Amino acid sequence: MNKICSKYINESFDDSGVLNAISFKNTEHFNFAYDVLDAAAEEVPDKMCMLYVDQEKNERRFTFREMSIMSAKTANYFSSLGIGKGDRVMLVLKRHYQFWFAILALHKLGAVVIPATHQLKEGDFQYRFEAGRLKAIVVTDQSGTAEEAGKALAKKDYGIIKMMTGTTLPGWKSFDEGVEAAPEEWERVDTSGKDDMLMFFTSGTTGYPKIVAHDFRYPLGHYITAKYWQNVDPDGLHFSLADTGWGKALWGKLYGQWLCEAAVFVYDMDNFVPHDFLSLFGKYPITTFCAPPTAYRVFVKRDLSKYDLSRLQYATTAGEALNSEVWQNFYDQTGLKIMEGFGQTETTMSLGNLVGTEPKPGSMGKPSPLYDVDLVDEEGRSLPAGETGEVVIRTGGDTPCGLFSGYFGMEEKTKEVWYDGIYHTGDTAYRDEDGYFWFVGRIDDVIKSCGYRVGPFEVESVLMEIPYIMEAAVIGIPDKTRGQIIRAFVVLTDDKEPSRPLAKEIMTYTKSHMAHYKCPREVEFVEELPKTISGKVRRTELRK
Repeated sequence: MNKICSKYINESFDDSGVLNAISFKNTEHFNFAYDVLDAAAEEVPDKMCMLYVDQEKNERRFTFREMSIMSAKTANYFSSLGIGKGDRVMLVLKRHYQFWFAILALHKLGAVVIPATHQLKEGDFQYRFEAGRLKAIVVTDQSGTAEEAGKALAKKDYGIIKMMTGTTLPGWKSFDEGVEAAPEEWERVDTSGKDDMLMFFTSGTTGYPKIVAHDFRYPLGHYITAKYWQNVDPDGLHFSLADTGWGKALWGKLYGQWLCEAAVFVYDMDNFVPHDFLSLFGKYPITTFCAPPTAYRVFVKRDLSKYDLSRLQYATTAGEALNSEVWQNFYDQTGLKIMEGFGQTETTMSLGNLVGTEPKPGSMGKPSPLYDVDLVDEEGRSLPAGETGEVVIRTGGDTPCGLFSGYFGMEEKTKEVWYDGIYHTGDTAYRDEDGYFWFVGRIDDVIKSCGYRVGPFEVESVLMEIPYIMEAAVIGIPDKTRGQIIRAFVVLTDDKEPSRPLAKEIMTYTKSHMAHYKCPREVEFVEELPKTISGKVRRTELRK
């Protein structure tokens, strides 16, 4: 553990060297921008903290000292516009390096940052302006983002300060020019560890997005995420495939990595092109990598021997459950075991295959030492091994570093999921005799057929074993005899055409690989699955 971390973190290990307990200290006024970034700028000023590569492969390297200076300049610029402690500011900046300037500056101000994706449209912005009560917004000049935000702003005078990177539009301030002209000197603003620091809008899979609020202690919760799950190396380069509009970016592009003094790799791409993406590993010294299962599913459909992955030492995944077939294929091609993890916008990594443990393909791993994780039935009773229940976090009297403080402006929504000292994730799983957790599905997505409960993921995993299936999702549809039957929605690879014989072939395959009550009785071919802007399948749309 480095000098910075030792000031805030205590940890202990079992006899095999695996982390089994962690606690935090000196958190009353902890502020990541001062106590980690600025501290690193003093301790290791010339150490690279970020290697940034744009779409045209232009590179820019930032040291901890440079990032400290640029965040101070940005804080001065924001302050000159009247942005201060407690103000809420939305950042819609794709993977631009300016995102890091801005988020760290807002931490220094004691303001609240709200990251958002550039995929938002006028209505999305309008909802977020109303719900978030913003002071300011900073947007990219790409992807028509400013135009969509501008349409929403034109409908009502929200009094929001508008800033853009790159080329600006009339009525928008130039973020780049403002930061460049600002002074470097900045004095610390006192903040409480329990002040709001960060807010995320959820994916909105079942309704309007909720606003998840995190306090200034949140970054400390990602120490485990980075060091003991992603296994980042202080002398290596970590690459997480995530847009800055989503919580996963802060799992893999900032907090935990810099706590460990590890540099992050940022590729500011417009689109995910597999060949272009995989070629990066041969050009840059990327040692650890994290991506959602969707990316790995695409990778294993290619011949990975054509790419230089020799410097890659560790691979992780989260965001949705990983199919064991994909795990095995990736291992066969690369020799790397994908270490799965589980968490939510409301948490840091709460379940995972930690460094030093042996993963079970398809399992989310074991509870993080940071959280008291359990499985309960509908009456809240703890369940034994082998029984499916809801994943919950027991909080007791204090909120662990990393767990959200509530839904902003939605007290009733908070009480629906967090009561009697227990946070209810809404996800179901079972654990085996060794304590490994296995994902089943969202509570609302579990299918009840012939008196059995069927999790969508286990059916989808078998479907994904079929080489010509690119993606699959299943739902339950009403049936007079069985209660529900299972319908599968399938996206085929480019070399296959939908047909009734092919649908029959798919159903025949599942019947030989799982219990009959779990098998799809209908197969529907689709060009793509309906998804939220964060990439999660919208089963509510499929059910319609």
